[in-house]
Amino acid sequence: QVQVVESGGGLVQAGGPLRLSCAASGKIFRVNDMGWYRLAPGKQRELVAGITRGGSANYEDSVNGRFTISRDNAKNTMYLQMNSLKPEDTAVYYCTAKILTSLIEYRDYWGHGTQVTVSS
Repeated sequence: QVQVVESGGGLVQAGGPLRLSCAASGKIFRVNDMGWYRLAPGKQRELVAGITRGGSANYEDSVNGRFTISRDNAKNTMYLQMNSLKPEDTAVYYCTAKILTSLIEYRDYWGHGTQVTVSS
């Protein structure tokens, strides 16, 4: 019933921008913390950025100043604006969201990922 789906990935040249979206849908009581993770070949999955329901954000050092995370609680949607992209940003980007489906039940939901490829 509840799912999160990423969109917006693609191929972009170094230095260019890209905006990712993550939409949560289904029977949702509340979407709490959300975040973007990425997984590159040969590397460990890392948290790129996280955001609380109230909009407090944190960033991985390598993207700080280049990426901006935001959310629209009315739409249960989170965004990641990526600017000044570098080849090392190439990865599959995953959305995660902590979602209350009732007053007593919650789960961490993950999207299937969207590929971001930054060319030189």
